[in-house]
Amino acid sequence: MIQGQPFIQIDLHGMRKEEATRAIDKALAEASPFTYQIQLIHGYHRGTNLRSMIQDWYRLDARVKRIMPGDNPGITILVLKELY
Repeated sequence: MIQGQPFIQIDLHGMRKEEATRAIDKALAEASPFTYQIQLIHGYHRGTNLRSMIQDWYRLDARVKRIMPGDNPGITILVLKELY
């Protein structure tokens, strides 16, 4: 991850829920104060289970301001709260 980048993009294709959760949690932990969103690429047809998990698990996360769909139905975006 590059320090200070405004967004992080993670490709979750082929990951199980546990693997995806670890990858997302790592990105949240390593996000800089300048990172405002994490784009999660989970896929459309086979990624619906991951999309549901992301919405269920991260909607109450203190670091996440809101969850929104991407421009593509296979992408979910976590909009982060300001860290400073």
